[in-house]
Amino acid sequence: MSFTVFLGNLPTWVTADDIKQWLAAEDLVADGVKVIRNHETQESKGFAFVEAPTNDEMQSIIRRFDRAPLEDRLLRANPAQPPKGKDAPRGAAAPSQQPAAPNAIRTEQRPDRKKRGGRNREQSPRSAFATELAKVL
Repeated sequence: MSFTVFLGNLPTWVTADDIKQWLAAEDLVADGVKVIRNHETQESKGFAFVEAPTNDEMQSIIRRFDRAPLEDRLLRANPAQPPKGKDAPRGAAAPSQQPAAPNAIRTEQRPDRKKRGGRNREQSPRSAFATELAKVL
């Protein structure tokens, strides 16, 4: 069984080594980290996948990094979903366990967003995590 965390809303400068350092600083364990990049430009697409050794470790990573502030954004961390679409292996997409109403899903997952897709740009004070991260980098 795979325990993969989707880590999103990353700045484009974040590398796999940065994420590994963040995990080590929090005493969290990962088997692997992959930052997803544009094939042509090699620039980060702003998200990564972190392979955790156990479900408990996966949940710890999610609790620590979901909505953690970094620069002017909040990181997103949640269990990775199986690939979908034409590039996905046949049978890879699991049946959805979410309610059928897509609008209900959208508002539940993103309560901080306005109805028309706007973002809440309120600045929050830097956390201890962001301060420590700035020291490392």
